[in-house]
Amino acid sequence: MQWKVGRVKITKMVELETVGSTRFVLPLASNDEIQKLPWLIPDFATEEGRLKMSIHSLVVETPSQRIVVDTGLGNDKQGRSVPIWNNRTTPFLEIMSAAGFPPDSIDTVLCTHLHVDHVGWNTKLVDGKWVPTFPKARYVFGRTEYEHWRDHSTAPDKQAVFNDSVKPIIDADRADLIPSDHRLCEEISMIATPGHSAGHMSVLIRSEGEQGLLAGDVAHHPCQMAHLDWSSTPDFDQTQSTATRRELFGRFADTPTLVIGGHFSAGHIRREGDAFRFEALQS
Repeated sequence: MQWKVGRVKITKMVELETVGSTRFVLPLASNDEIQKLPWLIPDFATEEGRLKMSIHSLVVETPSQRIVVDTGLGNDKQGRSVPIWNNRTTPFLEIMSAAGFPPDSIDTVLCTHLHVDHVGWNTKLVDGKWVPTFPKARYVFGRTEYEHWRDHSTAPDKQAVFNDSVKPIIDADRADLIPSDHRLCEEISMIATPGHSAGHMSVLIRSEGEQGLLAGDVAHHPCQMAHLDWSSTPDFDQTQSTATRRELFGRFADTPTLVIGGHFSAGHIRREGDAFRFEALQS
């Protein structure tokens, strides 16, 4: 799926799609509750109220750069808390290459945050060693986010992610640590959106009078626009994540801004009462 914001092109590269089995992320999003939000169906949920979600990367092409935003799960990783995320052997890089995005064509890898499903393809396993997947790219991490995980990756699953998908980038001297309001290039700047993680950032795109927002995991699913207090189980600070959703969605509601989530596709945010709804936009 592809969209344009002025001269910037965005291509969604899907690694994994799911229907249902999402209660471990959004425990309050029961089938009955989702069916009360008919605007979710069919783009974001089934008639039965099962959520549709994906793990994907977004390739952002500006006139001067080719940027990969978030890198999914990756292959050959171990120690993940979700069994199907371990020891994956998918042709994701081959699919990217076939779409015109071979790894050596990428200038920048930008991670909105450093959770397991957003950093996996930062590295690949070569002769028993984790090496940067994108050989010519600089990797951009939020400084607050990086320092949090450097100092607090104590649980075994968090240690595994940091050690195989983040630390090798630092060790290879390929990382740039940025403030949460950093401007990456003329068209791309960051917005601090903490809550889901300590230093979570969203991506603002501006080009030729048009605007796009790559929201990352401010919301895992559009149902959280209607229920701002439906925090995700991995949220670092659920009170902050709720406040961030209200502020971010309020900023872009009822504007032509193209919005794409870290686990859902494009649309526009509309106000609805004290909260919001999401109108799907086809590619």
